Amino acid sequence: MTTESPSHTTDTPGATSTAADLTHDGITHTTVGGIPTLLAPGSGPVTAGLLFRVGRADETLATSGITHLVEHLALHRHGMGDLHYNGATATLHTHFHVTGSPADVIEYLNGVCAALRDLPLDRLETEKDILRTEAAGRTNGPAHGMAPWRYGARGYGLTGFGEAGLRRLTAANVRDWARTRFTAENAVLWMTTDTVPEGLDLTLPTGTWHPAPEPTSALPTTPAHFVGGDGGMVLTSVIPRSAAGVLFTEVLGKQLFRDLRQKGGYSYTAAADYQPRDADHATVTAYADALPQQQDAMVGAFVDVLAALRAGRVEQADLDSVRAAALARADVPEPAVAALPSRALNLLLRRPTSTFAEARAELEAVTVADIGRVAREVWAGALIDVPTRGLEWAGTTAAPTRSEDVVTGPRWSARDDPRNAVIVGRDGISLVGPDTRITVRYADCVLLYAFPDGGRHLVGADGFTLTVEPTLFGITAAELAHLDAGVPPASVVRMPARTPDRIPQPSTPKPAGPAPRKAWLTAVMWLLGVPGLLIGASSAIVTLALISDGTGDSTDWTVLACIWIVAAVFLIPWGVCLRRRRNGLG
Repeated sequence: MTTESPSHTTDTPGATSTAADLTHDGITHTTVGGIPTLLAPGSGPVTAGLLFRVGRADETLATSGITHLVEHLALHRHGMGDLHYNGATATLHTHFHVTGSPADVIEYLNGVCAALRDLPLDRLETEKDILRTEAAGRTNGPAHGMAPWRYGARGYGLTGFGEAGLRRLTAANVRDWARTRFTAENAVLWMTTDTVPEGLDLTLPTGTWHPAPEPTSALPTTPAHFVGGDGGMVLTSVIPRSAAGVLFTEVLGKQLFRDLRQKGGYSYTAAADYQPRDADHATVTAYADALPQQQDAMVGAFVDVLAALRAGRVEQADLDSVRAAALARADVPEPAVAALPSRALNLLLRRPTSTFAEARAELEAVTVADIGRVAREVWAGALIDVPTRGLEWAGTTAAPTRSEDVVTGPRWSARDDPRNAVIVGRDGISLVGPDTRITVRYADCVLLYAFPDGGRHLVGADGFTLTVEPTLFGITAAELAHLDAGVPPASVVRMPARTPDRIPQPSTPKPAGPAPRKAWLTAVMWLLGVPGLLIGASSAIVTLALISDGTGDSTDWTVLACIWIVAAVFLIPWGVCLRRRRNGLG
């Protein structure tokens, strides 16, 4: 289901006006305490929202949760009254909203701003526990894990991770975040009134507006796929925001439901969703589920639906149907009131907002050809989670599941399976095995959980994770010195001591120590080294003799060159073997 329509978030081009007391579509633009403000009178209780341009994507993995923590602290003093209020931390914004009498709304907004100026930091650890409890009870949708595959462990990719930085955050960190991000210049206010109520005090720290972060990428190419194995198929793609994108998503959802549920009977849920990502782009998500015995058929039908849309095989009746539904959503008693939250968010993101008439005209202008064009854009940027097997047959490329390279350095084999090992280098660490090759460069590490017992859990900027347990690899803290020194301090989260039952143990314990030397490599080094060194030494002696007495002729020198070549045949491979051993590889 899409969430945009002409009277709500409008994805059409147009001009925006932010001059004081300027009115468009029944919405007045003004300022309150230096905060851009949108007003539109409504018939019910007053509803208001205060938005800030800060969210999960602005954090780092090692500080993730800090925005949510500020939101909770700002609301603590409101207690348990009957007032209907809440706060929400999203990818790019934080929203404090309230519904009640004018006096209630003033009290709430004034209280939020007062708390942001002076957070109740004595509640810091308590609110951290509350956030952990909230996370433990949260259920995530099928697309929750897609963001790290697309963006890695930075920016927009952080929405796919937990609030991993809570333990690291100090009162000074939280106070500074509130002071620099929850400012008047970084905020927008909206209210369902025609004038600003008396007594409103939105005094906030002075700062600057923060643009949305630039998106990162963990995908070398698209369309790409990975095998998630959760029984469903999820497709996400990032496209320019437009009315054509809204209607395409509606058509896609309708066609998926028709083919996968009504005709094929493969799926219970088959739907598509359109959500703005930032000022210029939106994320299209499509999902379908299936029982194990029907997953292959479901995947095939899913791909066929997209192929048909890309080829322009769109029924005019389907387009007309979804267009009529979108236009009907605009037909509400108080369109200006309904549009306030999305207009405020557009203003916060500095996105030009269309008038109601412009948005309607944009929807009415979408053609079947536009739907086909958007379908091709969606497929070109698609990331697909498939339940059982690859999707190369459909023209997609497997998303990376292994690092491109491995560091050089001492190698430590796993005690319960010597085929798996960690390699600790000067600039990174690798975990290798028959089906594993994960490397995290210290400079690119965005999170390091450091346990007192020596356990280390690293997350790279590309989203790859690697865990080193001394109990599993027989490695000591001294041998991890390069790791601890190389990871940026801002990425380190010091963890509390673990109880013995929480420390992983090998299934078949073996003595600690470096990986054992391979007998075959030792034998090869002896077979190459002994004759090579003997021949080389002899050649050197003869060479010195010929040079010192000057009696050698061309034949002597030719024979000597041949002997040196034979020595090289032995010594060069011997040197390769020696380098391999010194790097801990044999």
